[in-house]
Amino acid sequence: MTIDLVALDMAGTTVQEGGAVYRALADAVTAASGALVPAAAIHRWMGADKREAIAALLAGAPAEVDTVFDDFRTRLAAAYEADPPTALPGVEAALAELRAHGTKVALTTGFSRDIAEDLLTRLDWKIGDTIDALITVDEVAAGRPAPYMIFRAMEATGTHTTNTVLTAGDTVLDLRAGTNAGARYVVGVLTGSQDAETLGRERHTHLLPSVADIPLLPG
Repeated sequence: MTIDLVALDMAGTTVQEGGAVYRALADAVTAASGALVPAAAIHRWMGADKREAIAALLAGAPAEVDTVFDDFRTRLAAAYEADPPTALPGVEAALAELRAHGTKVALTTGFSRDIAEDLLTRLDWKIGDTIDALITVDEVAAGRPAPYMIFRAMEATGTHTTNTVLTAGDTVLDLRAGTNAGARYVVGVLTGSQDAETLGRERHTHLLPSVADIPLLPG
């Protein structure tokens, strides 16, 4: 492939964390509102800004979004401590191969900066070594499906045209963000909670089993 930048989601795309983020999100909202959060409601917010998701899921409950977000972060940190996240199979090799061929690799995520950096630490991934940039939702005006994290990744890596950008993620919102950015390749991967049928209904260029398959795409 002739691409300058690969912009990848984190949880479910490059990182295996067993869905802990969505359990923590549901539990924090349930604790605050007193009402069980339906799985379908969580499903709609996969890949989104977690603060935005909390505000929507509270649905008029009196709890403060910041308070619930802090509870979510506490629950997620405990989950990661109990069951540490790992790189999805083949992902580290794929990132190394892409970077060895001169392609920049950025991670974009609906996590806040502190959560994302904690994940990198747990994985022993370093900016400038494993990846070239980390872009988090609290650094842009709006999260997915807005394209702003992708544009910020382009800025951070010196990428000048979306015609040389590949985006990949495991959720509908990842695909919508890539499409909204005008990326040349918009890739859905099947390592997360959303299946091929769900992702296939969105505009995309490829559906792949994993990020590990990205270096195998034809030019």
